[in-house]
Amino acid sequence: MSQLEKKLALMLDDAVTAVGFELLGVEFVRAGKHSTLRVYIDSPKGIDVDDCADVSHQISAVLDIEDPISTEYNLEVSSPGLDRPLFKASHYKEVVGQTISVKLQIPQDGRRNYKGQLTECDEHSFTVKVDNEHYSLTYENVLKANLVPEFE
Repeated sequence: MSQLEKKLALMLDDAVTAVGFELLGVEFVRAGKHSTLRVYIDSPKGIDVDDCADVSHQISAVLDIEDPISTEYNLEVSSPGLDRPLFKASHYKEVVGQTISVKLQIPQDGRRNYKGQLTECDEHSFTVKVDNEHYSLTYENVLKANLVPEFE
């Protein structure tokens, strides 16, 4: 996550928790007037459209007061979906043994993109098995990571 995304996650966490949800993470996609602030939420009972609307109203108030983004943007509040984004070490721990897709900020071992089985993780790094090779990656270098849905 970028510094702005980290700052936004810290800023919005209490507001999301106050209405009974977990803030999974934040993505800010820059695209001029069409930039998007995407906030992912979850709860044990799942997420529906009304939940997203409630959280949107709650965090809009915080964003209006704090005004952390100087450009125009659209706010989206979303459930994590089947391709659940992974933001924190705890998110990785929940999906050990499953397939993930990772894009790095800085290439490692000659590549930026990894797609394979998450075999282990700790508080600083995780290991992905790609084509029978194990790659140890740090959370700090992750630009984006998602669970890859598998259908039977």
